[in-house]
Amino acid sequence: MTDRPTLSAVADALADQSTTAVALAKQALARIDDPQGEGERVFIRRNDQRALKLAEASDAVRAAGHCRSPLEGVPISVKDLFDLRGETTLAGSVALKGKPPAHKDAPVIQRLIAAGAVITGTTNMSEFAFSGIGINPHYGTPKNPYDRATGRVPGGSSSGAAISVTDGMAVAAIGTDTGGSIRIPSALCGLTGFKPTAARVSAQGVVPLSTSLDSIGPLARSVTCCAIIDQILSGEGGDLPQALPLKGLRLAVPQTVVLADMDETVSRAFARTLSLLSKAGAVISDIALPEFSEVAQIYARGGLVAAEALHWHRALLEEAGDSYDHRVRMRILRGRDLSAVDYLETLALRRDWVARVNAAIAGFDALILPTVPIIAPAIAPLEADDSAFFAANGLILRNSTMINFLDGCALSIPCHAPDEAPVGLMVAGANLQDAKILSVGLAVEAALAQAAG
Repeated sequence: MTDRPTLSAVADALADQSTTAVALAKQALARIDDPQGEGERVFIRRNDQRALKLAEASDAVRAAGHCRSPLEGVPISVKDLFDLRGETTLAGSVALKGKPPAHKDAPVIQRLIAAGAVITGTTNMSEFAFSGIGINPHYGTPKNPYDRATGRVPGGSSSGAAISVTDGMAVAAIGTDTGGSIRIPSALCGLTGFKPTAARVSAQGVVPLSTSLDSIGPLARSVTCCAIIDQILSGEGGDLPQALPLKGLRLAVPQTVVLADMDETVSRAFARTLSLLSKAGAVISDIALPEFSEVAQIYARGGLVAAEALHWHRALLEEAGDSYDHRVRMRILRGRDLSAVDYLETLALRRDWVARVNAAIAGFDALILPTVPIIAPAIAPLEADDSAFFAANGLILRNSTMINFLDGCALSIPCHAPDEAPVGLMVAGANLQDAKILSVGLAVEAALAQAAG
């Protein structure tokens, strides 16, 4: 197997006894412990004994002739927002240290363990999930696998999740996505990430950022990997999505906002991908979608995120606000400027906006656009300068945020050439179009793979 195998490759290796769950767990833990690697910055909470016991149990289940799911015996990391029984959930912060441990596992964790997954630990993140960049002043910032000598951002907020997969510390990772926090690190690190329709996966036992926008999904090696994990997290089961024929597929490219300010690498990769899909028979249409220009104004005073974040953080800020990353605290406190009327008006504006966008895209199988308009920037300048940080954060979040506001679903699929910096192609759709978007994504992924040889 390669350093970044698919779930299917790992499942095959386990099934033909060329490896065991215990061997895979030990390998993952050894990579976390490698002093030359990123493990110290990737994981916040470790429980190696739990991981090894889960692996031993998985091997015993398999020896008895059973396999609970395609995740049986597979090392999986989870973002540090999820409750694990007996441990204090830290959410990438030091403000929660000393708080009581969780009484039970979050439903997402329960489903993973019931499926036979081996939890390798909880991963680093932007504090309280409030950034698309992935910098964390408390636990360090894991470096993007691309141009590690320079030290580039991993993307956030699911930063450690992405690096746990790229560096072989887990086969797949579970993240959250409020404005792109699964898709952004996937795009910047060369992975596939899936943001499902929010309501399909339980957020119980997960520290919230915005209850209106938060969603939970996987970062992995392929669209099929994401589809497998999505079925387990949602509890929906059934047959996995199959690739749709590319010929005749109706793909819309929004022209408003999301194509602006692309750097040369992203622009080249996106244009090449559009040409490839068109030659394969997809019908690609440019559509205006002027509604996308409204989102920045709706968010200008903090939108839903600041108000809903402050609701959860208000007491903790009074108790331990000085320990927060100042950039996170600043953004949460913007929620004080919104009245109840402002908040209700934002909800109403969103309902109207969603209806108009859904009507505009109803005739298409999917939207396609760059996940992030730039490649991963260097860490050091963004750590040093608040202005540079917030400018980069806004640009990195811009495209993916549109789909969260739509309450839609979306994949980010790598579309860069082997010698280029990682670039993600977003394949997106409306609420509850998850199966279709995964099917479109499988077709796009296959075309990209064929072109790459």
